[in-house]
Amino acid sequence: MLNQKDILSTIEMIDQQHLDIRTITMGISLLSCCDENPQKALMKIYEKITRYAENLVKTGEDIEREFGIPIVNKRISVTPMALVAGASHTEDYAPFAAALDRAAKACGVNFIGGYSALVQKGMTEADEKLIRSIPKVLAETDLVCASVNVGSTRAGINVDAAALMGQVVKDTAAATTDRDGFGCAKLVVFCNAVEDNPFMAGAFHGVGEAERVINVGVSGPGVVHHALQAVKGQPLDVAAETVKKTAFRVTRMGQLVAQEASRRLDAPFGIVDLSLAPTPAIGDSVARILEELGVSVCGAHGTTAALALLNDAVKKGGVMASSSVGGLSGAFIPVSEDEGMIAAARAGTLCIDKLEAMTCVCSVGLDMIAVPGDTPAETIAAIIADEAAIGMVNNKTTAVRILPAPGKRVGDTIEMGGLLGSAPVMPVHPESSADFIHRGGRIPAPLHSLRN
Repeated sequence: MLNQKDILSTIEMIDQQHLDIRTITMGISLLSCCDENPQKALMKIYEKITRYAENLVKTGEDIEREFGIPIVNKRISVTPMALVAGASHTEDYAPFAAALDRAAKACGVNFIGGYSALVQKGMTEADEKLIRSIPKVLAETDLVCASVNVGSTRAGINVDAAALMGQVVKDTAAATTDRDGFGCAKLVVFCNAVEDNPFMAGAFHGVGEAERVINVGVSGPGVVHHALQAVKGQPLDVAAETVKKTAFRVTRMGQLVAQEASRRLDAPFGIVDLSLAPTPAIGDSVARILEELGVSVCGAHGTTAALALLNDAVKKGGVMASSSVGGLSGAFIPVSEDEGMIAAARAGTLCIDKLEAMTCVCSVGLDMIAVPGDTPAETIAAIIADEAAIGMVNNKTTAVRILPAPGKRVGDTIEMGGLLGSAPVMPVHPESSADFIHRGGRIPAPLHSLRN
C-alpha cells in the first residue's frame, strides 16, 4: 500500500523529473485479413484496425486525466505486412501501407508499426516486394513505420538482405529530401527483433502474440538521473542499487497503466517495456546519467562500462516489479533524441565507432544517427551488418536507424522536431565496403546458438 511519502515522490517524478508513459501500444493480428483479392484484404485491414483500436486514444486520455500520469503516445502495431500482403495477387504493396495510414488517422494514434518483413534466413517474394516498396511508402504516408529483421542468433545474418537495406535506406532518404531524409527516422533494420516491442519505429505484432494485446512503454531517464544525484560519489554498487530501486518504482507505475488500459479496452495485457528512452529536453538524457555515474563526458573511456551497469540495473529493477517485463527493456542511446548525446557528438567525444561499442550492452543499437548524404549504400549496409553481428553473437536485439541527410555534410544539423529532436551529422569511415557487401550470402550462426 502506498504511503504519503510514496505518493509525493511519484508526483515529484512526474512534475519535475520528466517521468511519463511513453506509449500505450495496441498490437493487432491481421492474419485473418489475408485474401487473394487485394481490395478485399485492404478493406478487412482497415475495418479490423479501426474496430479494435477505436477507443485506444480516448482510453489513454481518460487514464492520463484520472491518474495524473502523462501518456505521450498512443500507437498501433500489426502483423508484419509481408505475411499479410503475400496472400494477395498483386505486385504493388503500397496500397497496404496506405490502408494502415488511413486506419491510424481514423483512430487518432501517433504512429502505426508493422510494415515489416522478417528475412533473417532468406527472402520470400512477398518480403522482397515489401522491402523494395519502403522508400515510396515512407515518402507517401505520414504515420506508417517500417522494419526489417536481417539476422538472428539462430539463423545468422542474411548479407543479401543487409545489402538491399543499405540501398533502401539511401532511397528512402532521397525520397524525403524535402524533409532532410525524414523517412529514415521511420525505418529500423533489426537483428533478433522481438515480437512485443511497443516502441516505434520498430514495433510489430508477432505471430506468436494474441489476437490483440496491450503493451506499455515506460521511460524515465530524468528520474534515474535525479536519484543518482543523491548518491553522488558513492561506490558503483550503491549507484546500481539506486537505479534498481528507481526502475522498480517506474515499472510499477507502467504496470498500473497497462492493467487499467487492458481492462478498459477488453484486450489482454502483454508487457511493460521499461526502456530509458530520452528526449531532447534538458534533464531527460541517458548521456547525463552516464556522466552522473562518473564518466567525464559521454563517449570517453568508461562510457561502455557505465552503460552496461545502467542497463543491467534497469532490467533487474523492472523484473522485480512485474512478471510481464518484455520488449526491449534497458537503455536507449538515440543521438538525436538525447540532449547529452547531441552535445557529446558536437564536441567530437562521441563517434559512431564508440556508439557501436556501446550497442554491445545497450537496449537496442545505432539509433537516430545522421550521416553525410553522400555516404555510399555499401557503407550503410556494412554498418547494418556490423550491428547484426553484435546482436547475433551476443544473443541480443540490435538495430540500425541511420539518417543519410541529403545535401548535408559533417558538422551540419538536421531538424526533425518533437521527440525526434535534432541530429548533428557525424562522420563515417570514407573507405567503401563494397567488396564485402557485394559478396552476399549468409554469415552463419555462432556455434553456441546451435547447441541443445
